[in-house]
Formats: sequence, C-alpha cells, structure tokens
Amino acid sequence: AEVCGEGKVHIDPKPSMGAEDFAYFLQEKPGCYIWLGNGPGEGGCTLHNPHYDFNDLAIPYGVAYWVRLVQRWLSSAA
Repeated sequence: AEVCGEGKVHIDPKPSMGAEDFAYFLQEKPGCYIWLGNGPGEGGCTLHNPHYDFNDLAIPYGVAYWVRLVQRWLSSAA
C-alpha cells in the first residue's frame, strides 16, 4: 500500500487452485509468496501460457516493493 496505494492492494484474495513449487522453498527457508498483478494482457493470457506477455509497466512497482521491504527490514534491525 505504501508503494501503490491502499486501493491497489488486495490483502485477502479469493483462494486459488493454482499450483506452484514455492512450498518446497519454504521447507528450507522461511518466506512468503506475493502476487504482483500486471493486468490481463493481450487476449487475457495468464501465466504459464505460451502467449503470455508480461506488462513491463509493472516492473517499477515490483522493484519499489522490494526496495521498500528491505528499507523497513534494515531499519528494524538497527
């Protein structure tokens, strides 16, 4: 919400039956999974589709999210 604004963040999305292998990473190291939405794209293709085209306009939001996360973590560690 600090990066994109309150109205752009969905804290409690509907459950999804989508599957990822991320759980295997979490068995080794603690972490979390986030979704960075980038719109429906041309023709509504989603991930894992050969016609999917990532919206490059979402990149600054993803970078800003990670930068802000690290800033908060480092300031709390001091």
